[in-house]
Amino acid sequence: MPPVAILVIAVAVVFLLIIRFKVNAFIALIVAAMTAGLLSPQVELARTMQMVATRFGDVCGRIGIVIALAALVGFCLMESGAADKITRLFVRLLGEKRSSLSLLGSGYVLAVPVFFDTVFYLLVPLARAMRIRTGKNYLLFVMAICAGGTITHSLVPPTPGPLAAASTLGVDLGVMILTGCIVGLPMAAAGWLFSAYMDRVLPVPFRETPGLSLKELEELAHRSEEHLPGFAHSLSPIVLPVLMITSNTVAQAVAPGSGLAKVTAFLGDPNFALLVATVISLHMLAHQKRLTLAELAGRVEAAFSNAGLIILITAAGGAFGGMLVEAGVGKALSEMSKEYQVPVLLLGFLLAGLMKLAQGSGTVAIITTSSIVAPLLVEAPTPYHPVYVAMAIGSGALVGSWMNDSGFWVYKQMSGLTEGEALKTWTPLLAVLGFTGFLTVLVASTLVPLK
Repeated sequence: MPPVAILVIAVAVVFLLIIRFKVNAFIALIVAAMTAGLLSPQVELARTMQMVATRFGDVCGRIGIVIALAALVGFCLMESGAADKITRLFVRLLGEKRSSLSLLGSGYVLAVPVFFDTVFYLLVPLARAMRIRTGKNYLLFVMAICAGGTITHSLVPPTPGPLAAASTLGVDLGVMILTGCIVGLPMAAAGWLFSAYMDRVLPVPFRETPGLSLKELEELAHRSEEHLPGFAHSLSPIVLPVLMITSNTVAQAVAPGSGLAKVTAFLGDPNFALLVATVISLHMLAHQKRLTLAELAGRVEAAFSNAGLIILITAAGGAFGGMLVEAGVGKALSEMSKEYQVPVLLLGFLLAGLMKLAQGSGTVAIITTSSIVAPLLVEAPTPYHPVYVAMAIGSGALVGSWMNDSGFWVYKQMSGLTEGEALKTWTPLLAVLGFTGFLTVLVASTLVPLK
C-alpha cells in the first residue's frame, strides 16, 4: 500500500476512535500505530507490535521523567499558594487598572509548569474577585487568562505537547523554551487586544458559577498574604529549571567540549533541572501546609496519578509517528511537498489545525503532527532551525478549538458563559493567537534563521 494511503487510513483511525467511539487517546494512538505497521509492506508482520512497543519506550524514556516532575511542580505551586502569590504580585506591579494584563501575565507564566485547565481553575476566582472590585471588564479578565495560558501551553516545554515536539524534531530544549517565550509575546499582545475588543462589543452578565460563591469571592479579593510563600520562593520552581536548561544551551554554543560545557550538560539536563525544581516545590508545600512526610507522600502520589495518563498519551503519539516513519510516510510527504511546493512551516501549521479541529486535544495534535513532519526535515533539511517548525505546529494546534476541546468546557463552565458566548469568544481568540503565532514564525524564520 502507498505510504500516503497508510497515513490517511492511520489518521482516520485516530479520528474515528476518539470522536465517534470516544476511545481514550492512548488506546487510539496505539491502535493507529499498529495499523500503520500492518498496512506497510516495509514492516514485518511478526515484528509489528514489537516495533510499536520499542518506539513507545524510546519516547517515554526521553520525556517521561520530565512530564511526571513537571506535574508535581505544578501541583505544589497550587497547593502551597505560590501561584496565588505570583498573580498578586503581577497585580501590584501593573496596578489594578491593568488587572487584565496581570492575569494575562500570570497565565503566561503559570502554564509553563501547570496544565491549562488547572491554571484556569486557579485564576478564574481571582478574575471574578477583580470583577466584584472594579465592577467591569469581566469578559476581558477571563479571556486574558485564556490567552496567557494557552500560548505557553502550546509552545513552551515542559508541557507535554511542546516537549514531545522538541524531542521528535530534534530541538534543544533550551532553544525551544526561549523561542517559545519570544514567539508567544506578540501572540499575547494580539490576544489581549482581541479580548479588550470583545469585552466592549459583547455584554456578558456576571453570573453565579460552580465553585466559590460571591461572598467567598469577596473574601478572596481581600485575603491576607501573610500565609503565602515569598515571591522569590514561589517563582523559583519555574525560573530555576529554565535558567539551568538554557545555561547548557548557551555553554554548548559558546564553548563546546569545555569543562564548563560538561558541568552545564549535567546541571542543565531537563530531568535534573526538573528534579531540583521538584525538591524546592515539595519543601515549599510541606512548609506552608505544615505537612508530615506521610502526608506529603500522599500529595505526591495524587500528582503522579494525573501525570501518568499524559505520559502514556505522549509516548503513544511518539509510537504512532515512529511507525509512520517505518512505513515510509516521511519520504513520500517530502516528495509531495516538493512537487506541490508546500512549505514545511505551512504544512505543519495546517496539519496541526486539522488535527485540533477534528479531535479537540491540542497535545495530541502537536504530538501527531510533529511525528508526521519530522521525517520531512531529514529528507529535505530547511534553511532555518527546526524550532520554527515546532512553533508553527504549536500555533496550528490553537486554531480550530470548539466544543470537542475540554478547555472550551472548562472556560464556559467556570466563567459562567453560555455556549453561544463561549463560541463567540474562546474559538476566535485561539484562532487569533494561532494565526499571530504562525505569522511571527514566518517573519522570524526569514530574518533570524538560526542556522
